[in-house]
Amino acid sequence: MVSRPMQPMCLAMLTYVKPLDEVDVHRAAHVEWIKAAMEAGVMLLAGRRDPPTGGVLLFRGEADAVAKVADTDPFVVNGVATVEVVAFTATLATEAVGALL
Repeated sequence: MVSRPMQPMCLAMLTYVKPLDEVDVHRAAHVEWIKAAMEAGVMLLAGRRDPPTGGVLLFRGEADAVAKVADTDPFVVNGVATVEVVAFTATLATEAVGALL
């Protein structure tokens, strides 16, 4: 475990508000959006919730900036999901995760 300087982080919790067949129409655009955010260095990981009721995205950055990015998710833009941004400060991490921060 390593102690790191306080790092602003956010979880963006996606919740599907439409049936999965409607969500799936926008999945390719959503995946491309994730890839772009990861390449830009703002998003660190993404995954589906289990059961498939939405997704979880881990961002680095302050809540306001992350919310602006999260609101551009094709799932959100097209009204098939809502997003809640949960801000936190990362202070402890494993060596592997700490290297990413």
